[in-house]
Amino acid sequence: MNAERQEVKVKRVSSRKRSIDNLKCLLTPATKRGGGPCLQQCPQNRRVSSIMADGQEAEYCSDNEDLFGDYDSFLEDSSVLAKLDDAEQNARQHDIQPSVHSNAVVHPNPESLQPSEKDPEKKQACGNTLTDSILDALGDEPFEDVPASQLQFQEQVLQSVKRSRLQDEDKTSTPFRAAGGNSETAPEANTEGRTKKLTKARKSMAEQLKRTMLCNAASPAVLSRSVTLKEAVVSEEISVAMQAMETISTETPDLGPFFGLPSKVKDLMYTLKGIKSLYDWQETCLNLDCVQARKNLIYSLPTSGGKTLVAEILILRELLCRKKDCLFILPYISLVQEKVRGLASFGLELDFMVEEYAGSKGKFPPVKRRNKVSLYIATIEKAHSLVNSLIECGRIENLGLVVVDELHMLGDGSRGSVIEMTLAKVLYMSKTTQVIGMSATLGNIKDLQTFLRAENYTNDFRPVQLKEYVKLRDTIYEVEPKEEECFRFSRLLNFKYSSSMQKIDPDHIIALVAEVIPTHSCLVFCPTKKNCENVAVMICKYLKEEFLRHKEDKKAVLLRELKDSGNGSVCPVLRKTVPYGLAYHHSGLTSEERKLVEEAYSSGVLCLLTCTSTLAAGVNLPARRVILRSPYVATDFLKRSQYKQMVGRAGRAGIDTVGESILILQDKDRDMAKSLVSAPMENCFSNLMHNDGKGLLSLILSLIGLNITTSLEQVREFLKGTLLYVQQGHLCAQKSIWEEVQQCVDLLQDKGLITVTMDSHGQTMQVTKLGKATYKGSVDLTYSDVLYKDLSIGLDGLLLNSYLHLVYLVTPYDIISQCKPDWMTYFRQFSLLSVAEQKMSAAVGVPESFVARKAAGQTVKKSANMEVVSRMYLALVLFTLLKETNLWNVAEKFQLSRGFIQTLLSSSSAFCSCVLHFTEELEEFWPFKALLTELTRRLSYCVRAELIPLMEVVGVMESRAKQLHNAGYKTLAHLANADPAALCKTIDNLFKKQASQIVASAKMLVNEKAAALQEEVDDLLMIPLDLPTPSETDKLA
Repeated sequence: MNAERQEVKVKRVSSRKRSIDNLKCLLTPATKRGGGPCLQQCPQNRRVSSIMADGQEAEYCSDNEDLFGDYDSFLEDSSVLAKLDDAEQNARQHDIQPSVHSNAVVHPNPESLQPSEKDPEKKQACGNTLTDSILDALGDEPFEDVPASQLQFQEQVLQSVKRSRLQDEDKTSTPFRAAGGNSETAPEANTEGRTKKLTKARKSMAEQLKRTMLCNAASPAVLSRSVTLKEAVVSEEISVAMQAMETISTETPDLGPFFGLPSKVKDLMYTLKGIKSLYDWQETCLNLDCVQARKNLIYSLPTSGGKTLVAEILILRELLCRKKDCLFILPYISLVQEKVRGLASFGLELDFMVEEYAGSKGKFPPVKRRNKVSLYIATIEKAHSLVNSLIECGRIENLGLVVVDELHMLGDGSRGSVIEMTLAKVLYMSKTTQVIGMSATLGNIKDLQTFLRAENYTNDFRPVQLKEYVKLRDTIYEVEPKEEECFRFSRLLNFKYSSSMQKIDPDHIIALVAEVIPTHSCLVFCPTKKNCENVAVMICKYLKEEFLRHKEDKKAVLLRELKDSGNGSVCPVLRKTVPYGLAYHHSGLTSEERKLVEEAYSSGVLCLLTCTSTLAAGVNLPARRVILRSPYVATDFLKRSQYKQMVGRAGRAGIDTVGESILILQDKDRDMAKSLVSAPMENCFSNLMHNDGKGLLSLILSLIGLNITTSLEQVREFLKGTLLYVQQGHLCAQKSIWEEVQQCVDLLQDKGLITVTMDSHGQTMQVTKLGKATYKGSVDLTYSDVLYKDLSIGLDGLLLNSYLHLVYLVTPYDIISQCKPDWMTYFRQFSLLSVAEQKMSAAVGVPESFVARKAAGQTVKKSANMEVVSRMYLALVLFTLLKETNLWNVAEKFQLSRGFIQTLLSSSSAFCSCVLHFTEELEEFWPFKALLTELTRRLSYCVRAELIPLMEVVGVMESRAKQLHNAGYKTLAHLANADPAALCKTIDNLFKKQASQIVASAKMLVNEKAAALQEEVDDLLMIPLDLPTPSETDKLA
């Protein structure tokens, strides 16, 4: 008998209801799903919807009667529960009657729905409608677009089915089916019990269905599962974080699975750095409660423990999650440049700016970006100037995180005082900026915690085990600080020395290095620069010829690169040592030579470096064995921190299983060495009082200039947040800190840098124009009045047809004492000057007659200021270098080391930038602004003008710039759009990683310049906030 199609009249009221066509599901009648009449074919797996589809016409009259609230009835019939009750009652009546098979189900309309007796197969197939068809309908296809409570109902029913089918055949109320779908009748026995169970099962199912539907009716409308899933796939990682993020929340939102960062960051860590996983201590540190709550933190680990990676992850969290700028403070220019190169690729991939603040580079205040955040990577001095500029323009709150590497340098003279000033200002002016400090293990870490209001995390983890040894005569002892003697016998040196060899190498350095090279790497720390070169040459004399054949081709390439960097000249020492795989490393090398040597050592082309202690504090160059040639640095005995920093270079993570350090001792040094290896770590003390309180003077001047303080009381309040205040009991024993402050204020007033006035509220302090120029130019207070005097004199007869006068004015005062003039060279170079240039020299106090008499060895009747004379000599060195741009030739002419000239050049470039900022604050020096801007650029690169755009890219030195220029890459845009693979093929000796870093740095620089120009455009096009309204204009009229 055919089932008739039902007509359902539905009155729609709520606009939130969805189209029923989109909601066809398994509970919708088969006829409405386009399946044709259901009872004619009587499918094997009957749906409960087919039972309820027949009956009287139902009219859906009122929205008030809709039990489903914002949901439509899936059957378009509001009497679904009543029909279900009727079906159950009929089923119970039928079940009470004895039946052999008990598999006929009574329908709401028995006459129309009862199968024919003549069709036993159809009758048998239709018999399981109310039981199995319901259960199977729920299991055949997944539900779509249904509320959560219905899903829960489905899961419960399916679990019930599984439990029932695990029971015995004769205990179940549902017939089993064969694979083909035909039902088998249950045994006749226990019919009454089966009927009761059947009724109970049906009853509980109906009640549960009613309960579920009523819950759905009471629940608020939700989006469909499909829409929700699509949205979740698109924004799964970001949406979770944003729900928890509040506008002024101190917590960092969670953007993904990698310590709150998206998975992309983890992928980049592997792609760009080769890091697959973190050490346990790194994970522990990143998950600390104080880190999650954005509290300040100091964490201390041995050298090479992986401290920097933790800092980088925290920086990325701040940039990406909280959208705040970050400041990363590093001690040396080389480290800043290395970090800029390494993080530029992250900036491009994750859409933030990486800006370099080192030497003469850096804009004050930094460009204010509306759509991007910035990571400022700065040296100690530049970081202080940057913080000052942010405070002055009211943007310090935009700085979300400050990370300080080598925090223990707080105790390092004048540079330590600059770090303290920077951090104290950040802590005082911004309550939302987090401070993270990486430090070596210190004895008084509690003082630093109090100063920074920080938690402390300490771990002694090293990725590679370190074994410390000392050598006395021909015996090696293992260091055991816990034992009384400190040293425990390990072994004797097994190396035969001839008598002549014993004289040349009494410390058995050759024997110690021959045990590891060339298979493994070795560092030999020497007390002086000259000793580095001598030791490298000495070792080469006694190495076998097989060392020459080890990586011979690559060493030949290195020599060619060194020759190119020196414009055809190669250091004679390196020419001898590089073929053996050895080189020296100290400040006497040019920056390009150092870079080439470091890269060759890292790649294994060089297996041994002889170096000074500065290498331990600079670029990370680990080794299998570290040898300390002597327990001295120059003439000073090693400090515990210096020793730990050097031996910490032993052991290369991922390469070596163990690292070794060997300290070579003489008998006279044995007792001091015991103290060195067993003593606790040194304490770190404030240096604001260093050098007669110069740091405190500078701090007070900048506080007044930035309007942070205008009275003595406010100065005192600020100083309570300094390390000096924490340690005043130790550092201010003779004179109280407040007496020191009063003395500094008086001195600043005497120098004309501040004014003090009295009013009804007490003293008011204000900075003068000279004082403002001094702190904004970061000029040493010792030289501020001298600089002002020199610039004033210079204005009277400024020589504009030559750079000599300007170069003299920007030659640093503090480097004068490091060089004594060679009088014959002085006179020879002086004679080459033009008449105008010689007149200028005489005007500043260095006449030709004075230099001539000195060169001839005659007595000078009229004395001259020797500081001015020495400064002019250095100015001549710089002037010659700017004209020739060949550092080797200039070093030879003036009989100076090329390393010293490189240092002079970089110091002059930085000081020129300081003088430029100094003159910008003083109206009378307006002509210097344009002149010094160009001179700063020339001194920063000191190359031919066409190479300067390429030299702006971090990591591109002069020889590389020449290669790129000759290959057709002549502009920054050329490099930014270059293919790294093509660069490697075009440029000799350029590796893929180096090429990628160059391209990434160029792109970042282009983005930075473009963003700065775009900001200017936006500012020009923006409607002024203070634009007068028509009403205001009328009033004025």
